[in-house]
Amino acid sequence: MGTSMIEHIISDSMLLEAREKSVAMGKLHNSITGGGGNIVGFIGEAIAQEVLGGVLENTYDYDLVLPNGILVDVKTKSTSVAPLPTYDCSIAAFNPNQKCDFYAFVRVKKDLSVGWYLGVYNKQQYFEDAVFMEKGTIDPSNGYVVKSSCYNLKISQLKETI
Repeated sequence: MGTSMIEHIISDSMLLEAREKSVAMGKLHNSITGGGGNIVGFIGEAIAQEVLGGVLENTYDYDLVLPNGILVDVKTKSTSVAPLPTYDCSIAAFNPNQKCDFYAFVRVKKDLSVGWYLGVYNKQQYFEDAVFMEKGTIDPSNGYVVKSSCYNLKISQLKETI
């Protein structure tokens, strides 16, 4: 199993479009970063679209509609380093009811120079296979104190394509 991460250099046009979308959107309700991650999220969506194809819809429930009708929600995290296969991909516990078929995971470097498409996972299967981490607990695999209850899956467990 496992995935092969795909590195993407973030173009000026991708960055400009993400900034414009972020300004238009304003603050995101229930966002862990209070809307500060909007640019990163929009860049993540653009990277996922480059890999998977489809049309960007950007609804609460999903971000991409693939040509075969599959709905994909893109989950993007900001990072200071290139991701490793042992790193976690997370879905917030308050958000398990999105009406999508798959999750796609992307990491974007904090300086917005590069991003990594990490892979996809079937939504229903994700919650069966992921590890639940409660807010305030310490993740024994990395010593991280969980800021918000979530479901975690290792990058190495993701599939490359749908």
